[in-house]
Amino acid sequence: MKKSFILLFSLLFIQNIISQTTYILCGKLVDTKSGKIESKKTILVEKTKIIDVMDGYIMPKGANLIDLRDKVVMPGLIDMHVHLEMEYDNKTQIRKYITDEADIAYNSVKFAETTLLNGFTTVRDLGGTGVNISLRNAINAGKIPGPRVFTAGKSIATTGGHADPTNGSSRKLIGNPGPKEGVVNSVEDAKKAVRQRYKNGADCIKITATGGVLSVAKSGDNPQFTIEEVKAICDMAKDYGMHVAAHAHGDVGMQRAIIGGVKTIEHGTYMSDKTMDLMIKHDAYLVPTITAGKEVAEKAKVKGFYPEIVVPKALAVGPQIQGTFGRAYKKGVGIAFGTDAGVFKHGVNGKEFGFMVEAGMPAIETLQSATITNAMLLKMDDEIGQIKKGFIADIIAVNDDPTKKIETMENVVFVMKEGKVYKK
Repeated sequence: MKKSFILLFSLLFIQNIISQTTYILCGKLVDTKSGKIESKKTILVEKTKIIDVMDGYIMPKGANLIDLRDKVVMPGLIDMHVHLEMEYDNKTQIRKYITDEADIAYNSVKFAETTLLNGFTTVRDLGGTGVNISLRNAINAGKIPGPRVFTAGKSIATTGGHADPTNGSSRKLIGNPGPKEGVVNSVEDAKKAVRQRYKNGADCIKITATGGVLSVAKSGDNPQFTIEEVKAICDMAKDYGMHVAAHAHGDVGMQRAIIGGVKTIEHGTYMSDKTMDLMIKHDAYLVPTITAGKEVAEKAKVKGFYPEIVVPKALAVGPQIQGTFGRAYKKGVGIAFGTDAGVFKHGVNGKEFGFMVEAGMPAIETLQSATITNAMLLKMDDEIGQIKKGFIADIIAVNDDPTKKIETMENVVFVMKEGKVYKK
């Protein structure tokens, strides 16, 4: 009798474990660490974590099965450059005067969900009004669906610089924004601005090291910070456990940013060989944003879409980015996947993979840049970016082998984040 009771208890215990575990049957599985694509694997997920990855198809009776035997499975993707508060259109310039924070917040909810449903389970938001911090918190609390967000809050600029929030305003409205608003003009301002971002709840720091395309200002590439200011920002960020990303199109501004200590260069349009060598020396990474470059160049041809002062910048800068990326990759510069989504429509981030392949980066390396490389930069390389025992269950699937058909990355058909299925 006692033996029968123990046996029954054991069977019930095993059945209970099986019922709490999700078994994902994978026709093919991308091993981002090795760069190999494996066949016939089963991923075991319990709550938010991967508890095992097994050979063959494991299908216990009564188990919760997800059948992806005709799909290619890989870790959730990481985009290192998005703007979840916005989606640029021909009314963007005027909208900042007629929308409230609540309007921005409601819009960002949809942009976040769209991003997640297209396979990006983690993103780095590089600048908005600060609503992006509240968005991150709402996602973390489970109030709304969205990717895991690392955010810079409000970007840091100089007066009249690319992220000066009053650019394009009338003289009555232009005011004199300072460190609190993300505008600095000295080393002391720079330190205060970083501390303010930390106080606001930012995860990282974004500076606009050069002019930009979409700001209502003449130059798209002039340097806008001194080396001393950049160094003050980077040193202060390090004290607070944050890394620094630098928007940069012009070469001089890039060099100052790299020497000053930034970790990632965003766009890198006019990067010289000398700057590429500096990036390698200082272990800085390029975030190419090719999709954004192509998008702004196309939209600049549409009369009235951008303010007149933006058009020549968009036509000059946009077509350069892909070629610069190709040169940087061949030179050996570290590449971190990032798109600048928000400058274009959210959800089409996957186009970036194809543009990277066109420029000469092997497909498997583009996937690695969007997984293990970005996980490392976010200091989460022991939690995300791989499908591995003990890692967070961020798992996606596509229809085809991306090493043979890279455009399949534009059509993610299955999304799981932290063990919860959002798309199937």
